[in-house]
Amino acid sequence: APAWLRRLCGHLLSERLLRPGGVQAVVRGVLEGTDGGAGAEAAALDWRKCDAVGKILAACPQQCLSLEDYYRQVCPQILDLLHIEDKVAARQFQRVATTTLLTMAREQPQLAERHLLQPLLAPLLRCSEAAELALEDLTAGAVLVPEAELGSCVEDVLKVYVVGNDSSSLLLGSLQPVLGVVFSLYSFAKQNVSYLRSPCQDILLWFLEKAEREQSLAVLEGLARLSSHVPTLHPQCQLRVGSDGGAAIVVEETISDEDEALYQKISLEQCHVESLVELLSHCQKSGLAGDFFIHCLKELTQVAAEDEAAPNPAVEPGGSLLELEQYQARQGRKLLVLQLVAALCEGVSDTVFTDIVQVQEFLAAVLQRACAQPARGPGAAAEAQTLAMAMGLVAAVLGGAVQLKSSDFAVLKRLVPLLEELSRTYPEPLTQELASDLRIAICTHGACSPGSLGAAAGGLLGRKPGTAAQSPAGGAPGPPAPPSAPGERSKEQSTCREPGAPAAPRAGGLAPAGLQELLLSAYDPQPPSRAAALRRLASLVTQRDPEAIRLQEKLLQVFLENVQHEDAFVYLSAIQGIALLSSEYPQRILPVLLAQYECPAQGTEDTMAAVTRMKLGEVLMRVTRALGDMVFQHRELLIRAFLRGARDPDGALRASSLSNLGELCQHLGFQLGSIIQEVTCCVTAIARTDPEAEVRRAAVHVVVLLLRGLSEKVTEVVLRDVLRDLYRLLKHVAAAERDAATVLHAQLALEELDTAVRRVLFPPQTLEKKIVVLP
Repeated sequence: APAWLRRLCGHLLSERLLRPGGVQAVVRGVLEGTDGGAGAEAAALDWRKCDAVGKILAACPQQCLSLEDYYRQVCPQILDLLHIEDKVAARQFQRVATTTLLTMAREQPQLAERHLLQPLLAPLLRCSEAAELALEDLTAGAVLVPEAELGSCVEDVLKVYVVGNDSSSLLLGSLQPVLGVVFSLYSFAKQNVSYLRSPCQDILLWFLEKAEREQSLAVLEGLARLSSHVPTLHPQCQLRVGSDGGAAIVVEETISDEDEALYQKISLEQCHVESLVELLSHCQKSGLAGDFFIHCLKELTQVAAEDEAAPNPAVEPGGSLLELEQYQARQGRKLLVLQLVAALCEGVSDTVFTDIVQVQEFLAAVLQRACAQPARGPGAAAEAQTLAMAMGLVAAVLGGAVQLKSSDFAVLKRLVPLLEELSRTYPEPLTQELASDLRIAICTHGACSPGSLGAAAGGLLGRKPGTAAQSPAGGAPGPPAPPSAPGERSKEQSTCREPGAPAAPRAGGLAPAGLQELLLSAYDPQPPSRAAALRRLASLVTQRDPEAIRLQEKLLQVFLENVQHEDAFVYLSAIQGIALLSSEYPQRILPVLLAQYECPAQGTEDTMAAVTRMKLGEVLMRVTRALGDMVFQHRELLIRAFLRGARDPDGALRASSLSNLGELCQHLGFQLGSIIQEVTCCVTAIARTDPEAEVRRAAVHVVVLLLRGLSEKVTEVVLRDVLRDLYRLLKHVAAAERDAATVLHAQLALEELDTAVRRVLFPPQTLEKKIVVLP
């Protein structure tokens, strides 16, 4: 076109653009001819045309007096393009608005923030903690941000920031002040039925992904209420469920009851922590969840150190009110960090670390805490167990759980100073020795492999006996070394060889002195050391060590005594050892176990005896699974023991015995024989008359397992005589039982029975091809 025509058209378009509603008119004029049908779809997909229109709108025309006036007139109209209700043209207008906004933000960041971003985020900024609200002029319950305005604002933020996907510093900086309100809205929507949950989650995840790692961690710290980097929802504002599936922000109503107010506060904090953990569960691949977990551990160490250094003004006389408030603030912060660490361990601990650097930082945080605060006081056992697990993790990494490269060893060498300090200052000698061994293995890149590493990795981390009893360099570990000074190690305790050289074969198994030392360690007052010794003894049983075979009765006694230990790690290790010992030598060990199960040790409390018998029941079931079909020769003894347990006064033991009985019947199947009559009578009586719902539930579950074990053969010899009694029992339970779970078990059993009987009565028809030779 001629130059004069282009100038004239540009002048007319610019003049129309500056009039009220001019932006929408210009956009419709440029994109006209694409209304409806395939044309509108094609225009929506033609992003180049929409982007070109957006760039035109972002350019200030020559006849405009100033750039400020142009932005003041055009920007509100651009934001209106995000709210087009016409579904056909909405995609085009939203793309044009997003492109225009992002272009203006790049070219004129200050004007764009003043005229575009702040009006866009105004509903969220209005109720932020940083906003100065004149709440004294508003009555309690007054609506501060209506439901429609809040929902429209969240959707606009999603369209501009997430869909536009421009991670410039201006957009990230403008979004950060409202992230606290968005997170509160996300947490509220998570607890209620609201369509705002998904867009709020997308906004938060987009920011955490696009921002720098330090900025993301600072934002997470602010969302967790550990800092003031992110303004949260105003304390005098609260969210209320909207009538259209959204939410509205209103002025908080004062709660006169102090207990109710405290309950509301604690519930809200718990909800925020759970929402933060769920949000972090989507950030595990990027490593952000692991970095924040490590940050919380370091924060916990720092808070605990400050708490120990600062005096308690509530105890010491003469403390001022300010000191008391500061002490309470430190205690609250410590509790919050503990709550966060516990929630992260429960929610995202399985895949929280993505690389060796994060593992190193996690271990450094634990070791630094142990160096700063050795285990003592009421929480000494938990602190020692945490340290032992961390050092076991180092041993496992060095022992081949992860394929390490030279660069990985360079990262692990950052732990050397902490391990050296731990080997010098920690009060427990075994921990000192293990720390020194780990330091040697890291410094030599695994070429020098002290013998205690294999036991640490296998025992502390609960590896299966015999599967990972290798030292970092590939050699077989010896027994745990006796307590000694870090530098006093004999040649038997450390085996150094060149990398790549084959390990020397182990000759003759464990020495008697080494086994006696393990037996002594099985009574160590520290639970980690005791559990490690029990795991090592179990591995000797699996390896059929000659000395362990000779002392199998002594080993059984050690395992049985440790079953009564209160620490879960210890008694589970003892249970595993008894199960392995019983599966290897069932003829000798099973009678002893059954006698212990039927007649508990004298002098123990009833509750303790019942708990011990339930643990022994778990041992018997592990032996049953390990023996497989060979369990038939022990069936009468096992069933008699479980039937006696089903008549015990303790309800939990009765339920446990019935559960074991059901699993045993499922394993035996057709080998039950005439014992089925006794089992049926016991189960029927308990399901009808037992006063505890948990026991009745277990009795019906026995029937379910019995039917599943026999499957299609329920109508044959085994259950043929008792099938009617079982059917009547299940119908009675389904009709008269008050416990919902028991009724569910009965319904499942009836479905199993119905399916099996239908297969017998109505066998599936099959087409067969027969060839008959005529005479």
